[in-house]
Amino acid sequence: MSAATVIGSGAAETGDAVAESLHDLIEEVVAISGAGNFRDLFKKDCTDLCRRISLLAHLVDDIRDFRARRDDDDDAGVGSSSSPLSELLFALQNAKRLLLVAGNFESGEDGAAKKIAFKFQCVTWKLEKALCNIPFEELGISEEVQEQVELVRAQLRRATKRYGPTNSGVLARASSQPLLDKELDVLQVGTRMGSLHIDNIGNVDHVSKAKTSNAVSGDSSRSHSSDSVSTGAERVESSSSASDYGSFKNTNSDMNGDAKSARKSDDESKKLDSVVIPEDFLYPISLEIMRDPVIVATGQTYERSYIQRWIDAGNVACPKTQQKLENFTLTTNYVLRSLISQWCANHNIEQPSAIVTGKLKKSDGSFRDVSGDIAAIQLLVQKLSGRSVEGRQSAVRELRSLSKRSTDNRILIAEAGAIPVLVNLLTTDDTLIQENAVTSILNLSIYENNKGLIMLAGAFPSIVQVLRNGSMEARENAAATLFSLSLADENKIIIGASGAIPALVELLQDGSRRGKKDAATALFNLCIYQGNKGRAVRSGIITALLKMLTESSGSMVDEALTLLSVLAGHQEAKVAVVKAGTLPVLIDLMRTGLPRNKENAAAILLALCKRDTENLASLGRLGAGVPLMELAKSGTERAQRKATSLLELLRKKQQL
Repeated sequence: MSAATVIGSGAAETGDAVAESLHDLIEEVVAISGAGNFRDLFKKDCTDLCRRISLLAHLVDDIRDFRARRDDDDDAGVGSSSSPLSELLFALQNAKRLLLVAGNFESGEDGAAKKIAFKFQCVTWKLEKALCNIPFEELGISEEVQEQVELVRAQLRRATKRYGPTNSGVLARASSQPLLDKELDVLQVGTRMGSLHIDNIGNVDHVSKAKTSNAVSGDSSRSHSSDSVSTGAERVESSSSASDYGSFKNTNSDMNGDAKSARKSDDESKKLDSVVIPEDFLYPISLEIMRDPVIVATGQTYERSYIQRWIDAGNVACPKTQQKLENFTLTTNYVLRSLISQWCANHNIEQPSAIVTGKLKKSDGSFRDVSGDIAAIQLLVQKLSGRSVEGRQSAVRELRSLSKRSTDNRILIAEAGAIPVLVNLLTTDDTLIQENAVTSILNLSIYENNKGLIMLAGAFPSIVQVLRNGSMEARENAAATLFSLSLADENKIIIGASGAIPALVELLQDGSRRGKKDAATALFNLCIYQGNKGRAVRSGIITALLKMLTESSGSMVDEALTLLSVLAGHQEAKVAVVKAGTLPVLIDLMRTGLPRNKENAAAILLALCKRDTENLASLGRLGAGVPLMELAKSGTERAQRKATSLLELLRKKQQL
């Protein structure tokens, strides 16, 4: 059965109908998510999938607006069964049906659970591929929405990999067929369907689009690791922030590699399914192999990051036995860690730690003996929790120095359990300890695997507190830390919801020159995510940027224009920019600015005037025509394109 058969009336469904179906499907998925009836077994899978699909609402809105503006009814390449939109609709239909089954799956045969997990991998893979083929330019999709879709694609790629080995051929075949009622009946072995059924999903009240961002902001998905994103230059402590913002944009690598044979892939999948992870190796909350098992005072073993958060929340009893903990010392369970490492090696499974029995795995696969380094760092971590103020000051200062020197040190410090303890020190009244603690976390965050550990330690609220109330050095490094952590796409959402953006805007207004650059860098990266743009505007970022544009020193003009360029397409930002009187300033920059500033000014003005006749009319009244014509002739290639587009809009406006 083909995708067209599932979509509706064969290959003839129009582009308008497909666009409306996409809109309805996304609203239905948001409604499913809002009902909150997911069972524990696949709760995280369902929640994550719903969150990612809800982020596509802006894409579909742009598509519907484009369809509404078309005078003709030419559906070529838009409504055919092989079109990108039809493929996206097909993927979303399968996703919705899978959510209805997996969300209510409780127990049953182990094979049924594995089949559902594989279906999640297939649906996730198919969604990413469908989004990859969307013709953005043909459909008039705005730049900010394109960036948001790229974020979703990056999340889908990572999710696909987490489900297990990926073979494009196998996934393509498995994803090419719709999820039929017969297949879903098989998967529903042991499933107790709740009040939300496939038949009555259309009767669920649609959640308004305004609530979509709230649901996203409340996401609390966990991740032990983050994808590596190149920043162009790693900043450690006092190195200045990179001024070229182009290097901060996410680069998304294509997952398509050379596919192995289908038979070999099937054999690998069967081998993976046959492996049963010993229960003692799994942390019961996350159901993941323990990375850093520790023993508490009652003799029970937990994953360090989770039990540390339990203790930090004020709990004084052992979660398993409910006995009061005589002390909060966490002792590494070396025996269990060694057993986990050996088991992973025997089953060719990637080990959760870079350290094996006192040896650090190097990039070439060999091992280096670091037992002495581990002992020294563990002693420093113990001092961090000691009663002596001088001891804590000395230990955190030394960890700051060590974390600055090398990647190996960053791995060893994290392995020693320093991250949760450093996070605790962020709220101290001791200025020196706070400065060294936040800078240590900044240095540790450069190693990608540590980003997830920092997030699990609940660091964001404390970092924001430092950003608001710390010394200038602490505030600078807190901003740089947020930038580093925001390179992981999921963290953009979490950081935005943590209250960081108003604090960053405040630093942008009153910080030192380095502090302003750190704040601008973090804000730029956070505002790639659509939901954070409104937060930035409501925090007063436009006023701060206008001040930066008009300062006599001109030292922050590049940063201000780059931030404005990423905000200009957002409706709230458009209103705020015009209200603040920024148009004359941008026009003047097109006359007198440096080539790059002229280019960015033209790009911002074009974004402000697209689909906005009032702004376009204001541009004409302010005399933008002359500098635009000069720029169209002698500007950079990008500046010429932007200026030419603006001049064309002005000509059309005059002809009306």
